[in-house]
Formats: sequence, structure tokens, C-alpha cells
Amino acid sequence: MTYAEAVDHLYALGPELAVTAGGPKRKFDLSHMVALCKELGDPQKAVPAVLIAGTNGKGSTAATLAAILTAAGYRTGLYTSPHLVRPNERIQMGHAILPGEYGSATVHGADGAFALTEIADDDFARLYTEVDGACERLLAREELPVLPSFFERVTAIAFLYFAEGPAEIAVLEVGLGGRLDATNVVMPLVSVITDIALDHQEWLGTTLGEIAREKCGILRAGVPLVTLSQHPEANQAIGEAAAALGVEGVNAGEYLPQARRNGDGYEDRGRGLLPRNRYTVQVEGAGLAVDSPLSGAHQQRNVALAIAAAVTLRNRCGYNIANDAISLGISATRWAGRLEWMAPNLLLDVAHNPAGAWTLRAALGEMDAATPRTLLFSCLKDKDLEEMSRILFPLFDSSSGEAARAQDHVVLAPISNARAAAVGDLLAAAQALGVPAHAAPHLAGALAQARRITPEGGVIVVTGSVYLVGEVREMVLAGELAHA
Repeated sequence: MTYAEAVDHLYALGPELAVTAGGPKRKFDLSHMVALCKELGDPQKAVPAVLIAGTNGKGSTAATLAAILTAAGYRTGLYTSPHLVRPNERIQMGHAILPGEYGSATVHGADGAFALTEIADDDFARLYTEVDGACERLLAREELPVLPSFFERVTAIAFLYFAEGPAEIAVLEVGLGGRLDATNVVMPLVSVITDIALDHQEWLGTTLGEIAREKCGILRAGVPLVTLSQHPEANQAIGEAAAALGVEGVNAGEYLPQARRNGDGYEDRGRGLLPRNRYTVQVEGAGLAVDSPLSGAHQQRNVALAIAAAVTLRNRCGYNIANDAISLGISATRWAGRLEWMAPNLLLDVAHNPAGAWTLRAALGEMDAATPRTLLFSCLKDKDLEEMSRILFPLFDSSSGEAARAQDHVVLAPISNARAAAVGDLLAAAQALGVPAHAAPHLAGALAQARRITPEGGVIVVTGSVYLVGEVREMVLAGELAHA
């Protein structure tokens, strides 16, 4: 199978969370992933791993921890989801910056510095062919009732790729929930739970407690849990699950900045842009400089979780991760689509649920209030459109009477996804709030309109869905390449 054929075959499986009208929801069953891994030789057992679950922040935490481990000289695997543009984004591994003849893969650190890079197209195609063959054999032998899904297959590719590397450690972001997620076939060295909020209620439960208990499915007896204090209902569920397994908790709170006074610890990036997280924390009695390229005060929680996970790996699992490597890894973190600035005036953020919308709202509060702003918004129909619109749309209300908002706009657009909300529903949400909004028939037109109506020096905020951000990012990058 070529790369193009592999990707087409993968997408033909359809999104796992899409539900056709009157059709049944997909039933998740971890035994399917166990069977697939066994057919492939159990590659998930070849590489030690860290499992990271949560509602928001798990990707940022995973990217930061993987960057730390890479800076420490470990050939690190990183698995995240979903992707923004290409499925290869989900699977990354550290490769030596120096040519191979200068080092040896058999001795830790002998290759010198590593850099995280996406899986190559040829490797993706080759491993997808192997995984697809295993899927077909299992179905033919009636060892599986249905063919494995998109996510199960890509997870299996990641396991094979990391085992081949070989990676010395893998950082795995849980896809959905935890208990039944395909990544949960590993035995982690450390488990991490990030902030929990209401999302995917039709799959995980209708309360924070129910959702937290699903996330706690990644816990193992004797394996430390790194987390932060959050909503009491989530705290209680996590505490009960940890106590039942005798899990020792590691509180990452000690790695949060202790105070914020008159912008202390932040560096302004310039008019209309967000401040940079820059501060010092104490790690085992020594000052550690944090200089994260990930914007927004909420990222301080994700950085703290990554630091705590790194320190736990150092102290309890024997990994040689110096404070300098932690600092270097934080500053080298790359995580697209999270309050990402793309010149000249785009701010991309994948806020796709009410908790993410509140986080984005807080970040926008850090911007110069006089900056004209245009919201380019879309979302999936299974998200809480009413709540997200209440959180975000009023911030761009040109009819509010506020002088600073007089030049603001809201532009709504469709996205290419089976679960996408109809533009009519997006418009109805804006009308219900009395917020003026424009609608476009397609995303390219919406982006062109947003660029046309946003004054010079203004900012276009693209948000509401991972898929929206991915499509816009692809358009922008393609345009840049076309004019290169």
C-alpha cells in the first residue's frame, strides 16, 4: 500500500464518534485492541510508557513531557490525537540531529541530541499495511466481531513504530476517556490526569465524577499518579479510584508559579499578542527556569504536570533527567493550534468544549482590549454550541456599545466533518444572543471574508473545533508554500 492508499483506506473507516441518524453508537471494547496487539506481537510491551488522560490539556502536557525527555537525551516516542492536517502528526519520535555514523543507538545518549519528528510517509504506509493485514486475519478467524477502528489502527502503528525505533520511552495521550481507550493496553511507568471537564457526555457520563472515573481507568496498582487539584467532584472520584488501587498520588501543584504581580513572570510579545509564560519554580531545592512558548495562563498547569512527571520518572524509574533538561525541554516544546499565532493576524486555538472556551476567553483577556477582533467559529453538532456561544460570542459583539468592540465581527463557517454543526444552527446561536454575525458557504470564503473585514492591526481568532483549526492551518500553510 502506498502512503496515499493507506490514508484513503484509513479515512474510509469513518470517524469513530460519528453517529448516523437513527444508527447505534460505536461500542468500545478494549479486548479488540488487546487482540490486535497480540496479532502484531505485542509491540506495546516493548517500550516503557507514560499514559496521560484528561479532558483538556493532555496534549499540551504530553508534548511538553516528550520535549523534556528528548532534551534529556532519550529517544522518545510521542503519540497524540487528533491531528490537525495529516495523520503523521499523531506519531512522533526523537531522531538524532547528528548523522548516524557519529553515534550508536545501543547506548543511551551516544547519538547526541535528539529532535522529535513525525513518522515518515513510507513508514506510515508500511506499518499501516501490516496493521491492516492483522485486522483482516482477526476478522477472518472470527476473533473480532468487527474490523478495528481508525484510532485503534493508528495506535497500533504507533506501538510498532516505537518498538522498531527503538524508543527508550513513549508518552501516550489517551484519546477518549481512559478505561476503554486503545492506549490503555500498556502498563505505564507513570499515569497523569489533567483537568477534567464536561465533554463527550454521551460516551463517558453526564457528571464530572462519572467522567473522572472513566479517566481513572488508566491507573494501575503501584504506579504513581501525577495530577493537580481541580473541581471537588473530580478530585473525589480520582481520590477514591487511587485509594482503591493503593496508588500514590504526586501533586504537581508545587510546580505552579507562586505569585503573579503586575505581570511579573510574563513577557509581552507585542501589540495584539498574548504574553509568554516565563517564571521560576523550585524543583527539589533548586530554581528551575520555565520559559514556555505555549501561551495562556492555563498552560502553567500543563507545564507543572510535565515537570512533576519528569521528576517522578527521575526519582522512581531511574531516568537521568536533569533540571537543565527539564528547562530546555519546556522551552523547546512545539504544539500547534493551541493559542498559536500565525502571522500576520491569525490566532488559532482548538477550544472545542465549554471548558476550553472559558480558557480561551481568559487568554483573550490578556490581550490589548483596544485591538479589533474577528471571531471565525465553527463546531461539531455534538458539542454544547449554546454554552460555547454564550462564552465567546459576546466578546466580539460590535453592537454592545463598547467603543473597543465597534470594529469586531463574528464569521461562521462549515467544516468538512460528518459531525459538523450546520451553519444555520451557528447563526441561530448568534441571533439568540443578539450578536451580529456573518455566515459563509465554505471555509475558504469565511477566511477570506475575515481577512477582508478585520482592520489593520486586528486579530482573527479561529476556534470552536480541532477540525476548523486544522483546515484553516492547512489553508494558510498551503498559501505560504504557494508563494514561497
